[in-house]
Amino acid sequence: MREGLLAVLKVLCIALFSVLVAVVVWQVFTRQVLGAPSDWTSVTAQYMFVWLSLFAATLVFGERGHIAVDVVADRVPAAARRALRVLVQASTLAFALLGMVWGGIRGMSMSWDQAIPGFPFAVGPMYLALPVAGVLIALLAAQDLVLAVRGDDLAPLEQTDDEAAELAGAAAAATVVREPDSRRDDEKER
Repeated sequence: MREGLLAVLKVLCIALFSVLVAVVVWQVFTRQVLGAPSDWTSVTAQYMFVWLSLFAATLVFGERGHIAVDVVADRVPAAARRALRVLVQASTLAFALLGMVWGGIRGMSMSWDQAIPGFPFAVGPMYLALPVAGVLIALLAAQDLVLAVRGDDLAPLEQTDDEAAELAGAAAAATVVREPDSRRDDEKER
C-alpha cells in the first residue's frame, strides 16, 4: 500500500509543480509582455503552492526522508529507543488526525462559501488539501507506529545522495579488484 501511495504522490507532485510553473509563466507573460496581468493567476499560484507543499511533505514523510533529530535516541538503551520511536509515531498520528484532519475540516467549513474576487472557486474547497494530506500522513504514521511497536527499523526508504555515492564507489572499487582475477580465469580457460 505504501509504495503505491508514494508513487501516486510523486505523480501528483510532478503534475502540481508543472501546472504551477505554467501558471506563473503565464502570469509573467501577461504582466510583462501583454501589459494586462491575468486576474486568476496570482490566486491560482498561491493555492497550487499550498497543495504542492502539503503533498510533497506527505511524500517526504512517507519515504521517511524528513529531518530526524536522533541525538537522544542514539544514546539511550534499546528498550528506551523503541519507546521513543513509538511515542514519536503516536504523536505524529495524533497531530495528523487532530491538527490536519480535524483542524482542516473546521477551516474548510468556516470558509466554504467565502468568495475570492476574480476567481471562480470559493476558499473552502481550496483548503481541502489540508485534511486530505492529514489523512494520508495519518495512514503512513499508523503503519510506522505498528512497525515501531514491533521493533522494526524505520530507516528512510530511499538512499541519500551520500549513501548512493558511497555504494557506487564501493561497487567501482570491487570491480577494479575483481578485474585481474577475471583475466586469470580467461587465461586458464584458453
